[in-house]
Amino acid sequence: MTKGITLVETLVTIAIFALMMGVVIGFIFMAYRSQDFTLKQSWAVSQARKGITTMVREIREARPGDDGAYIIELAQDYEFVFYSDIDKDEAIERVRYFIEGTDFKKGVIEPVGWPIEYPSETEEIFVLSQHVRNLPPIFHYYDGDGQEITDLPARPKDTKMMGVYLVINENPARAPQDFELESHVQIRNLKTNL
Repeated sequence: MTKGITLVETLVTIAIFALMMGVVIGFIFMAYRSQDFTLKQSWAVSQARKGITTMVREIREARPGDDGAYIIELAQDYEFVFYSDIDKDEAIERVRYFIEGTDFKKGVIEPVGWPIEYPSETEEIFVLSQHVRNLPPIFHYYDGDGQEITDLPARPKDTKMMGVYLVINENPARAPQDFELESHVQIRNLKTNL
């Protein structure tokens, strides 16, 4: 007598196989989603690091504008405007770092004409980093004694050193938590002997 597989046994085997395949595919899908998020978060952090490195270098070399403007034009919590020769062409550019939405941006105006002017309509804007989630201020300003300057009118004239603080998170609804980047820079042309 030959023994064969019944229809019920075949259906049970197919159902178990389908269930196992569903679990395996679910794990694969979850791994790809996690990998995608990790790559996006790493890219956002890398871009923010590059932006901060560039910004610190440019702020360190800040100097008066070619039109005679003071080194620091604006010193607010989420926007900083100063003058520096960022492209090493002997012309001093007006540089603005600021937040717009969740983007950390840089605006650059080249000097033109005689007498020298910095026309705002010629500002070139670059996105340095996306996914910035700052609630605390991005920029912190310090005097020659290292004390933080909180009075807005005093910031441009009393600032000797700055702090930059960025919080990066590609998707705040998902782990990992916020990634924080912080740096400090002394403005060489405003340095005082302590």
